[in-house]
Amino acid sequence: SLLYPYGPHQGDETNPKHDDGTSEEISLSVPFTFYGKTYQTVFVNNNGVISFDEPVRQYTPDPFPLVDGHPFVAPYWADVDTRLGGDIFYRQTTDLALLEDISQDINQYFPKKPFTATWALVVTWDHVAYYGSTSEKGNTFQAVLTTDSKMFYTIFNYWDIQWTTGAASDGDAETGLGGTPAHAGFNSGDDTNFYNIPGSQTDAIINITTTSNVKVPGRWVFQVDDFQEPGVDPPQLNNNCWL
Repeated sequence: SLLYPYGPHQGDETNPKHDDGTSEEISLSVPFTFYGKTYQTVFVNNNGVISFDEPVRQYTPDPFPLVDGHPFVAPYWADVDTRLGGDIFYRQTTDLALLEDISQDINQYFPKKPFTATWALVVTWDHVAYYGSTSEKGNTFQAVLTTDSKMFYTIFNYWDIQWTTGAASDGDAETGLGGTPAHAGFNSGDDTNFYNIPGSQTDAIINITTTSNVKVPGRWVFQVDDFQEPGVDPPQLNNNCWL
C-alpha cells in the first residue's frame, strides 16, 4: 500500500470528533527543523494541517505564503468534519521496521544523501468527511515527518481523494466539489518561503492521487529543513489535469 501502517492497532492516538478540531499539543520526542527553524511541539489539526507551536482551526484555505506567520505542513487543507465520518490518527514512532521502510523510500528519492530515519510522526486522515456533507464521500491521506537528526523530510501519501471543498467554503454539499478547493503544500511562516503542490486551490486537486514528484502516483516527498524537492521532472499540465 502507498500508506504506511496506521490505526489503533499501531498504537495511534485518535483526534476527537469535532468540526475544525485539533489534537492536544504534541511534544516531539525529537525536535523537528522546518525551513531552518527547529520546533519542539506540533498540533494535528482536523482540517488537513500539521502546525508548529499553535493550532490551525481555519477551514477555508488561503494561498501561501500566509501573512499570519504560522508555520505549517498542509497535506490537504480543507474543511474536514469527522462528526460526519472518518477518523484522524497520529503517533510518534521509533519502530525499526517502519523506519527502515521510510529510509528505503527516501534513499530512493534522494540517492545522493544517505538517510537512516531514527524517528517519525505518522498522521493519517482516514476516510474523513467534509463539512455540510450530504454524501458518503471520504478522503484518505497521510503525512509523515521524519528525521535522522541531521536531515528532515516530509512525505505526503494520497490514497483516496473524493472531495475538495466543504459547504462553508462554497462547496456543493452533495458532491464536495467547487467553491475554494483544498490546498496542499508548505508555509514557512516567514512571509517569503512556501511551496504549493500543483493544482492547489483549483478543481485539479482532486487528481492528486495520480500526481507525484517522485514518480510514485499519489506520493510527494520533500526535504524540509533546507527546503528541497527531489531531482525529478515536474508534473505536466495536460487537458487541465496534473499527470
